[in-house]
Amino acid sequence: MSTILTIVNIVLMLLFIGGLYALQKKHISFSKRVFVGLGLGIVFGLVLQFVYGVKSDILKDSIDWFNIVGKGYVKLLQMIVMPLVFISILAAFTKMKLSNNIGKISSLIIGLLVGTTAIAAAIGIASTFAFNLDGAQFQQGDAESARIEQVEQRLGDIQNMTLPAKILELLPANPFLDLTGDRATSTIAVVIFAAIIGIAYLGVKKKNPEQAELFSKIVDAIHAIIMRVVTLILRLTPYGVLAIMTRVTATSDYNAIWQLGKFVIASYAALILMFIVHLLMLAFAGLNPVTYVKKAFPVLTFAFTSRTSAGALPLNVKTQTQDLGVPEGIANFAGSFGLSIGQNGCAGTYPAMLAIMVAPIAGIDPLTPSFILTLIVVVALSSFGVAGVGGGATFAALLVLSTLNLPVAIVGLLISVEPLIDMGRTALNVSGSMTAGLLTSRATKELDTKVYNGTEQQSSVTV
Repeated sequence: MSTILTIVNIVLMLLFIGGLYALQKKHISFSKRVFVGLGLGIVFGLVLQFVYGVKSDILKDSIDWFNIVGKGYVKLLQMIVMPLVFISILAAFTKMKLSNNIGKISSLIIGLLVGTTAIAAAIGIASTFAFNLDGAQFQQGDAESARIEQVEQRLGDIQNMTLPAKILELLPANPFLDLTGDRATSTIAVVIFAAIIGIAYLGVKKKNPEQAELFSKIVDAIHAIIMRVVTLILRLTPYGVLAIMTRVTATSDYNAIWQLGKFVIASYAALILMFIVHLLMLAFAGLNPVTYVKKAFPVLTFAFTSRTSAGALPLNVKTQTQDLGVPEGIANFAGSFGLSIGQNGCAGTYPAMLAIMVAPIAGIDPLTPSFILTLIVVVALSSFGVAGVGGGATFAALLVLSTLNLPVAIVGLLISVEPLIDMGRTALNVSGSMTAGLLTSRATKELDTKVYNGTEQQSSVTV
């Protein structure tokens, strides 16, 4: 009987996928198809949990099959991330889009990413105080105990590293290893490696223009192929979102979420406030924030559902360049740097909130101005090298808490609500990188405002 019910669930999922494909054939816009997939996934997942229960073997077996679509889609995106980062940065040099002011562009992007992370930390601190959160109130069960053991094991690898050692971790000792994404800092290492090759290309261009031209043509050809692969993968987005949201809503422990509801609400209050800060920064730069929300929403929706900043990179860059008018070089730098530096949600808001919550347990008054200032600085500096995939927030929290000599067990106690909060954190991370790209383009006077305002559309994110 259980096998039959599992097959019924799989057939229903296939029917939903067929419906989304029919919408594509009718030329319904990409963003509308993503939202339809999102809505179907939420409703289908809730129905499955209501009918079978979260611990049902039928539900587990069904989700295993759904993961072929959901997790398979995310894996395809992760597959293309490193090649895309590498070739996009390199192409920015060969197309002469960064050669004149690469130092200024890099500094602006990194400064904006780290600066907004500091602001996100301050907002997280304020939200923690406003909701009167106390880390001592959280209860520890079997799942939490197991997570705490894992956290403490991981902490052992981190706490013995000095700040200079952590900075050295950003450099590419073995670029081929980093292209596999083996380290938490692999993405930023690949960016540095590509930039070094790009600078070398500019030097060769002055002395041996023929060789440089050949290299440029090879890079452009590879870049065109990679971007075509990106387009093919992005076409699967509505189906991936459908399967991912079905899994999330069907397997979430809503009782645990209810018990930790105050922390969830406080977290989302901080994340929403930080998103408003992004919009205010765009408004101060003379850009319509409503336009940004409309054009960035499909990207943020995917980041929200998938919980991976790295997986959202192709859509992030594509939206910046084709819908927001950001030059390709700046978009690639902002998107790539944003995977490992200054993630507003994972590396900013979350670690700051946890530090304030556990400070009293360590005998520290969290209201002390010196502690708050130190915390913001530590959060900003620790935001370098946070992985843009699931688990990056845990890594960031461990860095901050261990640096301040605060107890790290709080990270394990939040395991039940971690996926729910991580959705909002990831969306904020991606918004932060896109905002950095827009503001940098505006500052260097390279933003195509006609494209941003919609009066001149280069192409559409519809794929």
